[in-house]
Amino acid sequence: MFKLYRAIWRASAGRQIILIILSIAVAALAAVPLEFQRDIINHLTTEDVKADRLLRLGAGMMAVILLSLGLKWVLGYRAGTLGEDMVRLIRQRLLLRSADLNETGEDVRKGTMTTAISAEAEELGKFAGGAFSDPVVQIGTLISVIGYISSTQPGLGLIAFSMIVPQIVIVLVSQRKVNVFVAERVRILRNATDRLTTEQIEETSREIETEFDSIYETRRKMFIWKLSAKFLLSVINGAGTVGILMLGGWLVLEGRTDVGTVVAATSGLARIQGPTAFLIAFYRQVSANRIKYELMLELFGPNPEQYRRIKRRT
Repeated sequence: MFKLYRAIWRASAGRQIILIILSIAVAALAAVPLEFQRDIINHLTTEDVKADRLLRLGAGMMAVILLSLGLKWVLGYRAGTLGEDMVRLIRQRLLLRSADLNETGEDVRKGTMTTAISAEAEELGKFAGGAFSDPVVQIGTLISVIGYISSTQPGLGLIAFSMIVPQIVIVLVSQRKVNVFVAERVRILRNATDRLTTEQIEETSREIETEFDSIYETRRKMFIWKLSAKFLLSVINGAGTVGILMLGGWLVLEGRTDVGTVVAATSGLARIQGPTAFLIAFYRQVSANRIKYELMLELFGPNPEQYRRIKRRT
């Protein structure tokens, strides 16, 4: 993983720094709407409800939402264009490698190179666009929201935090197995596409069909692991929501907290489920792209450094 991130940083350090700064700003605003929501609900439950204060709170909440959405738009645009730039750069280097192989008379695996240029470069390049900013946004959002919930009611914050740890364990265990299937699928697909480019297509068609069956079987096993992990994660999220409502309701009945805090905590719980799910998917994406990156390096031979002479265009 570190090798992959070092390569991404070398190719796009300046723009990654800008994306990280934008990500921190977005994460810092994540919990602010929850405070406005809490104040609005608590104000509505008082006997002296004032329309002007309600309007001020609503306007303030909307202003924060618009600012956050604006920052997310800029972040998404810059990350997307950076990803496309990385796709272009990878394809340029693969084309240069193909040309060098032709000049030296070395064997060119046309099917493998075609797959790398068309599909694998697309996946790796787009991943590079958000490799740093995406986890910063989501981890920052988790810290911001859980910190806010804990500051208003520590017990509710503890429930929110306790949901994350078992999910991390489940993903780490299941992803190790999925990574094996990812590498196996890529190798089988490359081998099949290499054979499709040979002249003896009729003779090898049955063997290729067998390899397609192997890809299907590999994907089937991946689905079992992924869906089982997703089921367990959903159970944890459901239990967390019930726990927040039960504990929060009991604290309200005991007079130890207010309704606004419980509603804000419930909304906050929904807010952290999104980043948690994203980080889980992102970890899986990192693991898969790490394997694809290592497999792509094999195409450049023993000295991949020489293909860095292509300059990235902005």
